[in-house]
Amino acid sequence: MGKKFNDTFLKACRKEEVPHVPVWYMRQAGRYQPEYRAIREKYSFFEINENPEVCAEVTRLPVEQLGVDAAILFADIMTPLKPIGVHVDIVEGIGPVIDNPISSLQDIGKLKDLKPEEDVPYILDTIKLLRNQLDVPLIGFSGAPFTLASYLIEGGPSKGYHKTKGFMYSKPKEWQALMDKLAEVTVSYLQAQIHSGAQAVQVFDSWVGALSAEDYKEYIAPTMTRIFKTLKENTNVPSIYFGSGSSHLLEEWNKLPADVLSIDWRISLDKVRALGIDKPLQGNLDPSLLLAPFELLKERAKKVIDQGISRPGYIFNLGHGIFPSASVDTLKKLTDFVHDYTSKN
Repeated sequence: MGKKFNDTFLKACRKEEVPHVPVWYMRQAGRYQPEYRAIREKYSFFEINENPEVCAEVTRLPVEQLGVDAAILFADIMTPLKPIGVHVDIVEGIGPVIDNPISSLQDIGKLKDLKPEEDVPYILDTIKLLRNQLDVPLIGFSGAPFTLASYLIEGGPSKGYHKTKGFMYSKPKEWQALMDKLAEVTVSYLQAQIHSGAQAVQVFDSWVGALSAEDYKEYIAPTMTRIFKTLKENTNVPSIYFGSGSSHLLEEWNKLPADVLSIDWRISLDKVRALGIDKPLQGNLDPSLLLAPFELLKERAKKVIDQGISRPGYIFNLGHGIFPSASVDTLKKLTDFVHDYTSKN
């Protein structure tokens, strides 16, 4: 694009001095954008994913429209599961639906290894394209093992995750085998994204808030430690960890070798810091405020920012993803506000 490369986001991930607070938004490419809706009329979700030019356009669009400081690869957490033998479909209004749920060690044994260069070359090609097109960092991402396992066991989205937790409690050997398999897939997928040019990675553990801190520590933390430790040893890019409804897990998260914690909107950043957490933080405006009068939105954003910048290493984001009825105009104004309010020029 010819503009000077804006590395503010990467600096914040490393707790370095920044000219302004960097901003990006989870689900910043999506249905709230008229242009994205027009693209979706021509292509299914996975067709966009599998067409590098279109996927790069969708990823780039919010950067151009909103002026954010980072792009996030447009893909789905299910993308690496299709090639390992999971029959998954993204159903409108429901989400990922799997027609061959896992219930035994035999089912887990049928899952193949992920070979990203052979299995998801289109994802890696999209990243290579974007590195030439973007003047902001590109964030790669993956789903986390618990969240992926919840879809694999439940067969789709769930309210209580009872089947998943029942499997975890009653079949510890099978659960560990599934965690090990999904950890390998996650690491292979993220390392391939990094080698193709992703400059940071975010691991989405969207549904892990369904677990107590005790269960997280016992059944999940060893797997997440392994993932973040392997990424740290083999790459030099920042890693971010996000989960919704997971404020009660933050003290466990703080022990992980993840570089940045992305905080959901249910807890204030002051309270996060009061827990003794000194890692860089990302977040955590309630997405619903995007529908509030702009003065109120500004006031609440200011409050989040003031708490965020009390220590070095802060990235402004929402506490969950953008939803379809949000407006491009509001998000653009919010991005400009964050930049203006925190600018050191």
